[in-house]
Amino acid sequence: MGDGSFSYSLTTFSKTGTLTQIDHALERVSRGRTSIGIRARNGVVIATDKKVPSVLVDSEAVSKIEMIHPSAGFVYSGMGPDYRVLVRAARKSAQRYRLQYQESQPVLQVVTHAASVMQEYTQSGGVRPFGVSLLVAGSDHNGPQLFQVDPSGAYFGWKATAIGKNYREARAFLDRRYNEEMELDDAVHTALLTLRENFEGELTQDNVEVGVVGQDGKFRTLTASEVRDYLEEAS
Repeated sequence: MGDGSFSYSLTTFSKTGTLTQIDHALERVSRGRTSIGIRARNGVVIATDKKVPSVLVDSEAVSKIEMIHPSAGFVYSGMGPDYRVLVRAARKSAQRYRLQYQESQPVLQVVTHAASVMQEYTQSGGVRPFGVSLLVAGSDHNGPQLFQVDPSGAYFGWKATAIGKNYREARAFLDRRYNEEMELDDAVHTALLTLRENFEGELTQDNVEVGVVGQDGKFRTLTASEVRDYLEEAS
């Protein structure tokens, strides 16, 4: 198999040491809607652009942030159908853990399970890598945590990061704004300001979605009215 840009080999390394299909998957992620994650002193926030392609689409039917268990949630950039597969697998893993140990699955185990599923799709014939990257927000005995999982199965812990379209510019903005002593409310404002920085059009409660892990360690998605209030405060 050649090393050209149209090489379809998944399980064979190119001469430069890369797996071309993983590079293509990362390119698909970089064309997806922007998602932001910030770990605050007392919680975690994940926020995402969910701008719909037509005014005829019901924005309330579009959801990019999903709860995995009461203390952890996902957001993605990339291909929505691939994301649904990972959410379903993560929820099954979390439920098995709950049934066995009678407690929520630790955040790192949620992350490593998702990463393992994604990695399996990089070394098997007849499949392709997942066309998504994930941001995982959660809290356990180690406190609030934020992770990123990429199509290769690699995962990283972050204080603040961005994935999807314009992620480089978003990370540069976060570099200037982030403070380790930041409270959760400030983190929500910063996440929205970061999304607004490169957003095409007006950022409203209808085209942005925000999830938080609060001081109580519980994950939830903010309501439209809560998002609207944060947007007004961040103006």
